[in-house]
Amino acid sequence: MAKTSAIEKNKFRRKLVEQYAVRRAKLKATADDKSLPIEERFAARLKLAELPRNSSKTRIRNRCEVTGRPRANYRKLKMSRVALRELGSQGLIPGLVKSSW
Repeated sequence: MAKTSAIEKNKFRRKLVEQYAVRRAKLKATADDKSLPIEERFAARLKLAELPRNSSKTRIRNRCEVTGRPRANYRKLKMSRVALRELGSQGLIPGLVKSSW
C-alpha cells in the first residue's frame, strides 16, 4: 500500500488540473498563436508561468485505484499488475484467468 500522503497529493493535483484547465488552455493557445504580436504572446507565457505548477496535467501520476502503487499500472483497468494478479486469482475480474502449467 502506498503512502496516504502521496495518494492525497495526487488527488489534489487532479483537482487543480480540472480547476485551471480552461484558463491554461486559453493562455497556451494565445502563447502559441504566431499571428499575434510577440509582446502579447510573451505576456501570455508570463501569466502561464504564474499558474500553480501542480495545475499542469503532466504533474499527475497514474496510480493504482486499489493500492495506490505508482508503477506498473494498466491504464485501461486503472490498477497495478500486483493488484490485477491478486484480484484475478480470486476470480473478481471477469474474463481474466491466471495461467498455470
